[in-house]
Amino acid sequence: MKPLVAIPVPHTSNPEYSARALPQYVQAVESAGAVALPVTEANLAEAVVRCRAVLLPGSRADVDPARYHAMRHPACAAADPGREMLDWELLEDAYAARKPVLGICYGLQSLNVYRGGTLVQDIESRVQHENKSQPHAHRVTIVPGSVLAGILDPDGNRAGTVDVNSSHHQAAAVPGQGLHAVAACPDDDIVEALEGTDPTHFVVAVQWHPERSLDEPPSQALFRALVEAALISR
Repeated sequence: MKPLVAIPVPHTSNPEYSARALPQYVQAVESAGAVALPVTEANLAEAVVRCRAVLLPGSRADVDPARYHAMRHPACAAADPGREMLDWELLEDAYAARKPVLGICYGLQSLNVYRGGTLVQDIESRVQHENKSQPHAHRVTIVPGSVLAGILDPDGNRAGTVDVNSSHHQAAAVPGQGLHAVAACPDDDIVEALEGTDPTHFVVAVQWHPERSLDEPPSQALFRALVEAALISR
């Protein structure tokens, strides 16, 4: 039986954006062999009971800085309390039941804050991390031996690097409890991926958007890894 993957709607207070963005995540999960369950407040309880894994998508919102005890930067976008609530509830269940988690862009940031980490509220860098027009905006260096390295470069043919798209103005600063940085942009050291430190619990999050590049093997591999982890989870 195909595992059910919970995907909170990307932006609860921006239905137009969610309607445009959500289908990409659904397609990515289902092309990897799972069934996607878009999650709203109305079916959250069902998702917690039925889902075998969680995918935290991107969003136009920014996590409320009050959640990590920081003053709001002027460039920080408005928070989406509805999305934050969905993420927190799904992550609470995922950690309690050891369900696999994949975070993407805002999903990485949300996961990090949920685990007590902090964020860079507005990146200052010579690298244009909000370069939405380029499919390969910059290079990312991956920590050898990490779970992410095994997913993206299983044969070692990429020499520990991968070219990624980029559409974010925030990033992880201090990793949360049980998380560590496993990839960064080599030109400015901005964190580009986190993963869990518990080898028995699949938790991976990337700052780029693999759902936008499903024709590329590394992007496909990320979603397959989530589904494979879901198939063997309790």
